[in-house]
Amino acid sequence: MVLIGERLKKLRMDRRLKQSELAEMMGLAASAISSYESCLRRPSYEILVKYAAVFHVSTDYLLGSARQDCLDISDLDEKEKEAVRQVVSAFRNMK
Repeated sequence: MVLIGERLKKLRMDRRLKQSELAEMMGLAASAISSYESCLRRPSYEILVKYAAVFHVSTDYLLGSARQDCLDISDLDEKEKEAVRQVVSAFRNMK
């Protein structure tokens, strides 16, 4: 089972962000980011929501309840959303 701190660190590293850069984006101290990643502190609900927004994942994913990343398509129109659904479906059918 992946700990939340490991997941938070992986997301940050995948985006090639320093702790200080992420902290600035989220309005936190770099020490807070370090504490979350090392599991010394647990992020509050509000902080989890900020992480989810920054990394475009669900809070369920951050908490380990969902194995999938989530793709935010809320700003697309219905035609564009349908195109995304078709592409995802095509990839799933390739397996």
